[in-house]
Order: sequence, then structure tokens, then C-alpha cells
Amino acid sequence: MPSYFQSQTFTSADFESKLFKKGEYESCTFKGADLANADLSGSVFIECEFLGCNLSMANLFKTAFREVVFKDCKLLGLRFDKCEIIGLVLGFENCVLDHASFFRTKLQKTVIKNCRLKESDFSEADFSASVFDGSDLSGAVFDNTVLEKADFRLAFNFNIDPDRCRIKKAKFALDGLPGLLGKYGIEIG
Repeated sequence: MPSYFQSQTFTSADFESKLFKKGEYESCTFKGADLANADLSGSVFIECEFLGCNLSMANLFKTAFREVVFKDCKLLGLRFDKCEIIGLVLGFENCVLDHASFFRTKLQKTVIKNCRLKESDFSEADFSASVFDGSDLSGAVFDNTVLEKADFRLAFNFNIDPDRCRIKKAKFALDGLPGLLGKYGIEIG
């Protein structure tokens, strides 16, 4: 029988010698927890915060994240595309999300602030009305991605093909134009 935890705080000491306990976590806070390579599959996180945690390469198969915020976390290679899609709501601030996969996820109105998303995959995802403030998108893949009303004005190093993505009413700064027009070989400056 899965465990249920509510309004608890978990620190790095809680996971040093023990495996992650699968279950439902509601309004919980994880501080400095090292969950790299952990099996989080099937667990449910509702209105939780992860602060300064490492979840790199964790197994997210059928993991439910409902209104979960990650701050100052290391999230390398996470497969958000394997998460439970119903109720999936995430927020990221000051996180490293290199090589993450958001393939076919629906994450409208997601706030991604001051994050690094090098070579992350946004293919066929829906990030409409999302905000990418101060985020590094070097090598990130946007292919058939819905980015309508998304805000890229403070994002950098992105490369988005307007012919392969839906970008109606998306916001871009002038210095972001090379990331939109790169395929045309146009020199801006």
C-alpha cells in the first residue's frame, strides 16, 4: 500500500541511506535531497516544492506532478514526457534541465525562470503562454511545438523555426531575432 505524506519537509538526511518511499506527497517540501537515479515512478506530488535538490536521471514513469515547483535544482536528463499527463503543472527557477525531454507534454503557462535547458527536447509539446525568462536554450529542439503567446524576450541561445512551430502572438526581443531567422541566413545587425 502506498504511503501518504502531507505538509512535511524532507531534507538530504532523509534520503542518505534509504531508498525513496513511493507514495503520495501533498504540500511537502524537499530541501537538498539527492534523488539522482531514484525511482519516483507512480508517485504523486501535489503542490510540492523541491529546493536545491538533485533529481538527475530519476525515473518519472507515471509520476504525477500537480502544481510542483523546482528551485535551484539539478534535473539533468529528466523524461517529463513519461510523467502522468493528467494535471501536469510545473514551474522551474534557477534549475539545470540539460537534456530534459518534454516531448508531447502539455505545459501551457509554465514559468521557466533563469534555467539552463541545453539540448532539451520540446518537440510536439504545447508550451503556449509559457515564460522562458533568463533561460539558456542552447541546442534545445523545437519541432512542431506550440509556442503561441509564449514569452522569449529574456531567453537566449534559442533556435526556433517559425515554419515548424506555432508562434502566433509569441513575444521576442530584437536581439532574439537571429534565433528565429537563422535558417534563412539573414544577417541582422
